[in-house]
Amino acid sequence: MPRDTFERQLGALKTTLLELGARTNQTIAEGLEALKTRDRAMAQALIARDTEINRIRYQIEEQSYELIATQQPLASDLREIIACLMIAIELERIADHAKNLAEIVLHMGNEPLLKPLIDIPRMADICQSMLTQSLDAFARRDALAARAVCLRDDELDNLYKQVFRELLTFVIEDARTVTRALNLLFAAHNLERIGDRVTNIGERVIYAVTGQLEELNVEPSPVAK
Repeated sequence: MPRDTFERQLGALKTTLLELGARTNQTIAEGLEALKTRDRAMAQALIARDTEINRIRYQIEEQSYELIATQQPLASDLREIIACLMIAIELERIADHAKNLAEIVLHMGNEPLLKPLIDIPRMADICQSMLTQSLDAFARRDALAARAVCLRDDELDNLYKQVFRELLTFVIEDARTVTRALNLLFAAHNLERIGDRVTNIGERVIYAVTGQLEELNVEPSPVAK
């Protein structure tokens, strides 16, 4: 395969990946909006669109395998293709977490929210910002920007802990609130997991650019007593 043909196909692969990223980012916004408004129709539509996210992910996987098989790329080219493949998998899983928000809406039925949503929307905003920045870092091959995105995961972790503590207070005061508390806790947990997935994307960007595999934001192991 001539070099210009390879570069054109690799460019098409990256474009498809960024389109998947934009679609995935939108699912986070829609999942949160469905939760805030308790809009069951919006939740059902989000769940139905997940099949399209999956289709694009597999399309990227097939394109990646085809490039590897036909071009047998080496070094930086191979790293970029592998990064595209792995990022696509992470994006599909992020969309699954957003879909889980919609499923929580359906599970809640007509049950009122336990409390006004304050920290959960903040978590969703951070998730969307992190995802946008990580994909921009990928497009610009900016390892430093990717690393900076990964560091923001601590913001999400802290908000999740705050949500957990607040919901635990409700349950301690009134055990009848357990179900409604768990619904909101599951929503916050899915957003916290999105942050972890975006961190994985950042790691793949760093790998594509530098050739170094790094695991960032690893929880420290407890000290043995």
